[in-house]
Amino acid sequence: MKPCLSLEHLEALRRLDTCAVANAIDTFELRLRNEGYAGSSIHCLFPRLASMVGYAVTLKIRCSTLPTTGHAYVDRTDWWTHILALPEPRVVVIQDLDTPPGIGALLGEVHSNILRALGCVGAVTNGAVRDLPAVENIPFHFFAGGLTVSHAYAHIVEIGGEAEIGGLKINAGDLLHGDQHGLLVVPKKIATRIPAVAAKIAEEERRLIALCRSGDFTLEQLKAAVKR
Repeated sequence: MKPCLSLEHLEALRRLDTCAVANAIDTFELRLRNEGYAGSSIHCLFPRLASMVGYAVTLKIRCSTLPTTGHAYVDRTDWWTHILALPEPRVVVIQDLDTPPGIGALLGEVHSNILRALGCVGAVTNGAVRDLPAVENIPFHFFAGGLTVSHAYAHIVEIGGEAEIGGLKINAGDLLHGDQHGLLVVPKKIATRIPAVAAKIAEEERRLIALCRSGDFTLEQLKAAVKR
């Protein structure tokens, strides 16, 4: 799969926060405004890192039962080859099929370093992760439903296809953007236009905020500004 954006376009998106990206996407009316992003059950665990931008690599795992062969995630490495079939930068998206999810963690310090070496910039899961201080220092993004101390019997049961994370359906190759506010899918066909639209919206917001903070603020001025 070939990347749809140049490095310059990816960097322009990375300089934006996710709220600005969401605002810009809404102006194109490609999807409903309550679609396209993960729910509040998915947490950004390293909010001090800059925005994460990358193409999704999807997996499904279980942690509560033993794999059919071997005993843990290290017994299956074919998904590392699959990762390299997707363009960089990559984001690993892991749907935990356990009920409830998060009994164990596929990803911690060691595997995050492996994924970083394979061109991944972060990981997203509805399940759990671990080794937070070490992973943040890599640096490597974590968006997760929770934390756990153990891998348990974490093993991959499906590679590729659609994964669902916090109500958000993500397919392999989808362009993801995430920061301390949350995670969303960026429609590729408008991705290159988002930074300019976001800048225009930000300028309009700055003028409105400046009015609200001014000494001669009036309700009439506010109504006129909002109408414009």
